[in-house]
Amino acid sequence: MPKVAAATAASLCLAGCGPHLYNHLPSDAPAYKMMPPIEDAVSPSQYQIAPGDELTYSVLGEPDMAIQKLVVDDAGYIQVPLAGSIRVGGLTTTAAKQQIEQVLGARYIKSPDVTLNITTPMPHLVNIEGEVTQPGSYAVTRDTTLLGALALARSPTNRASFTEVVIFRTQAGKRLAARFNVTRIRAGVDPDPQILGGDLVVVGLSHSKSIYRDVLQAAPLFNVFTQLKY
Repeated sequence: MPKVAAATAASLCLAGCGPHLYNHLPSDAPAYKMMPPIEDAVSPSQYQIAPGDELTYSVLGEPDMAIQKLVVDDAGYIQVPLAGSIRVGGLTTTAAKQQIEQVLGARYIKSPDVTLNITTPMPHLVNIEGEVTQPGSYAVTRDTTLLGALALARSPTNRASFTEVVIFRTQAGKRLAARFNVTRIRAGVDPDPQILGGDLVVVGLSHSKSIYRDVLQAAPLFNVFTQLKY
């Protein structure tokens, strides 16, 4: 039995001291520079219109042109009275408004004053994998944080490494990855990063927790061996 215990202790030490899969990824300040906290989240005025978003539209002095529900199609276009098909996907509401005003002003209305607002943003999906209770795809809004995303997946498992929670994000055609410490975020020491649609969140495995759990489960078997020996 002492030999078994010694071997088990050695395994735990190796697991705790061994290299971690995500240690090479940016963390702390460099991580937050890539993926800002919710306090620095995209404001509604900076939000880029996306397929599935619902908009309201009106033109000052033209009540017959008002539309309470304009849905952005899969290609990012909306159908605007007189102006026709206008691509607004990827634009802010300010930029989209200016584009519509330009088309209307060139053809139909002198100095049009357009109002365009997003009433219902289309929910975007985030994939959550690794050591969480319910891995899968979940709908998020622009107010969703990392802790909020983990809650959607019913929180990390008891084998999770809270220092190896990684967000993968594609931005301007580049694949980014950053590592966050959930323990520090929960304690209010570190800010909670914003989660965006299309993100992938991976919760790493704590090897020391995993082996320790296996040892506890195997303890009755060790006892049997001991009893047989005597």
